Amino acid sequence: MSDSTPTPSPDPAAKPSYKDSLNLPKTSFSMKANLIQSEPQSLTRWEESHLFGRLQTSREHAEPFVFHDGPPYANGAIHMGHLLNKVLKDFVVRGALMEGRRVRYVPGWDTHGLPIEHKVMTELHEKGKTAKLDTLEPEKRHMAIRRECAAAATKFIGLQALQMKRLLTIADYADPYYTLMPVYEAKTLEVFADLFDQGVVVRALKPVHWSIANKTALAEAELEYEDRQDLSVYVDFEASDRAKVAAAFGLRAELAESSDDTDELDESQFLDVTPSFMIWTTTPWTLPANLAIAVHERARYSLVEIDGNTTIVASEMVEKVAKKAGAEKVTVRAETDGASLVGLSYQHPFCARTGNIVSADYVTLEDGTGLVHTAPGHGADDYRTGLRVGLPAYCPVREDGTYDDSVPEWLRGKSIWTANAEITEHLRTSGHLFYDHTFTHSYPHDWRSKTPVIFRATEQWFIGVDAPMKRDGVSLRARALRAVESEIAFTPEWGRNRMRGMLESRPDWCISRQRSWGLPIPAFRCADGSTFMTSASIRAISKHFASRGSDAWFSETPVELLAHYDAKSDPDAPAHLDITTLTKFYDIFDVWFEAGSSWNAVLRARNIGYPSELYLEGSDQHRGWFQLSLLPALAATGIPPFKRLVTHGFIVDKHGKKMSKSLGNTIEVEALLKEFGADVCRWWVAGTDYENDIRADTEFFKVAGESYRKVRNTVRFLLSNLEGYDATETESILGGIRDTSLEAWMLAQVASVQEVVRSAITRCAFREAQQAIFTLCNDVLSSVYCAATKDRLYCDARNSARRRATQAAMFRATDAICRMLAPFVPHTADEAYRSLMRDDTACIHLERHHSVIQPCSPRWSEVLALREVVHAALERAKERGIDNSLDAGVLLPETHGHLADFIDDLPDLLGVSRVIIARDQREIEVVDLRDQPR
Repeated sequence: MSDSTPTPSPDPAAKPSYKDSLNLPKTSFSMKANLIQSEPQSLTRWEESHLFGRLQTSREHAEPFVFHDGPPYANGAIHMGHLLNKVLKDFVVRGALMEGRRVRYVPGWDTHGLPIEHKVMTELHEKGKTAKLDTLEPEKRHMAIRRECAAAATKFIGLQALQMKRLLTIADYADPYYTLMPVYEAKTLEVFADLFDQGVVVRALKPVHWSIANKTALAEAELEYEDRQDLSVYVDFEASDRAKVAAAFGLRAELAESSDDTDELDESQFLDVTPSFMIWTTTPWTLPANLAIAVHERARYSLVEIDGNTTIVASEMVEKVAKKAGAEKVTVRAETDGASLVGLSYQHPFCARTGNIVSADYVTLEDGTGLVHTAPGHGADDYRTGLRVGLPAYCPVREDGTYDDSVPEWLRGKSIWTANAEITEHLRTSGHLFYDHTFTHSYPHDWRSKTPVIFRATEQWFIGVDAPMKRDGVSLRARALRAVESEIAFTPEWGRNRMRGMLESRPDWCISRQRSWGLPIPAFRCADGSTFMTSASIRAISKHFASRGSDAWFSETPVELLAHYDAKSDPDAPAHLDITTLTKFYDIFDVWFEAGSSWNAVLRARNIGYPSELYLEGSDQHRGWFQLSLLPALAATGIPPFKRLVTHGFIVDKHGKKMSKSLGNTIEVEALLKEFGADVCRWWVAGTDYENDIRADTEFFKVAGESYRKVRNTVRFLLSNLEGYDATETESILGGIRDTSLEAWMLAQVASVQEVVRSAITRCAFREAQQAIFTLCNDVLSSVYCAATKDRLYCDARNSARRRATQAAMFRATDAICRMLAPFVPHTADEAYRSLMRDDTACIHLERHHSVIQPCSPRWSEVLALREVVHAALERAKERGIDNSLDAGVLLPETHGHLADFIDDLPDLLGVSRVIIARDQREIEVVDLRDQPR
């Protein structure tokens, strides 16, 4: 008996298996991405391998690409706007890295300012701790608040850094910058000293945007405009001298004593009542501060009777004013130019003083009466007019929004918002109110408290935009406009006009704030009440802050703070300066000045380079970080801090509405990452038209996921057919292929797309790059090349020349695609690249683009056109029962003889079993081969 097991007889009924005779695809690159589980593994691998540091070392001598991160506020978890912004920036960083550039991209956080302090104070109030704070001495109170703010900022920096890493962004997270860092504060003060040297820093009493809720000045960039309902009033200010008004209109106020011929007198030539000057305002609360009324010298003004009320209104506005008030009888007595009214005086309707009529070019005839109520302490135009004619910036409103004791007794201590209605009723009772109504208008609000702001004259520190700089006598405004016009590129281009308009109209920059959490402005008060601050003293404080931090301002004496200051070597030091008698001011810098100095505190301080190739932020930063970085940089260095400005829109919901928690239409970033993974989220960003507002909805991410999967599946097909391929043979194999081969055509398409992608990323045209990659994978490869070569890959002998040529082309294509995908889907690109290299230690992000160069016959355009014709013919052949194209052959007429050198690949390309160029054939014909073996 034999010990061997007998071989079973084959089952004649079983279907034959060809598995062992086929080259079946095989790869570690799975069809299912499992991004939620696998992306954190990539993050861990990159961090453990010190990827960012290795890039800095390996690119030490490479051409630098200087790119700077605008600091987000560290006051909460990241939102959809962060996702958009940080991913777009990462495209820039990774795109430059793939070009072989050295990129030291340092992430940063804005840690000072009202957003954080407001949140902290709200929490302290909710916990009942603010009452105790108010009992502390000023310096101790400041320090208590600062400690709470620092803790809050630090907490959220850690949270946001983790979330930004989860978005697969690459940056120097091991050495970021925070605006609260002592070295950053010191470098900010260096910028301030440079501006002081240029003579553009001034302290002045002038009206600024004032937050009553937060009791601090605000800059334009800290305002949000919202609709608000207010009172609109038309008020009569009675003229002081009837005779002078009459003369201005060519009328007489008195009868001549020698005249006895009264019967022949024209009564219309006499002004027998004292007229008024009618003003219009939407801020009745500012009327106690009225010091003048402005007219336009070249405008025409009418002396008019409206329902028996004699008043003066711009001629163009008479009909509008009368109609608005519902007047029944309107009679124009006389007309004159505005210039004739200048110098006339009037009596304030409820304050014991007179004012004068002055001229102003900003007076328009679009709304109101053509006579502008002027309160120099409550408006920028009013203030400039006051300066010109010698009026003080009188402001009777205290920091809490209540009136001081300089106003009539019935207004003292009252809130200006309450006073609006009370003043209106007072005017109605006194007979000075012509008309009033409520209306809705866009009004500036504090971006943190969401409460309306006012213009209020206070003593503040300013950067003067019209003062000539000592360097060349050119103003900051003029220098900035020149830079915008010819030295800075804009994407999109309309940003140039937007920035230009904002610079043309911007006021002096108020840089001081009356809060606790920020970098102190290092100014001192001398014993005689004067202010002491020089460039040298600022630099001395900067040096002190570099080692001690700005908390020192609230805990140390002026003598300690000025330890590095030598008055004897300071040419600007006041005579007989006694440091021991100095006291400190407690204003802090506008947070935008700190953020706007980051080009110095980061790029120059860390020797990264200057200027930045570009800044990339939301379009609101034309008014914010862009502009407020440009101005200090131009004053300090004379050079813009960026060569290019790229702006993106805002994330809105699928209906185009602003996302808001109160509306319930927000999308949480964490939820998106858990459902789709970072690569899909990034692929979605890449496909957006980011220059405009971007609509977002979960369904849109599902669509992006489908697009991503098509690309992934194409890459997987390529990888799965490279099993056993020796990559070292690629160059020699591809060097021998014909320019008429399918491989030559495919690689030429890859080369073309590679050029498009690289150019598009350089131009920040990310959507163009994404669409080019998708089209390459979905159309060129999946629909054409992969379909055409599938049979040879599966069925040709494993080492046949044709199959190896296809594998070589696929290897080259996959390598190029991994590199093109790297900026957009870094995890997937790296996963595919490691599979391609068959090396788990390989990393696509240490690589750079390798230009694909492949000669390709120009006749391929004819071949592809032929493919379309044949496919149409095959569709028609289905009517003859030829449902499978492999049951068909194609006869080509002799006119296609010049395509004979394509004949080897034509059957695969056309998807048929046979292609013959027939001498006697006159047209393209589909031949039925169903009776023949395939």
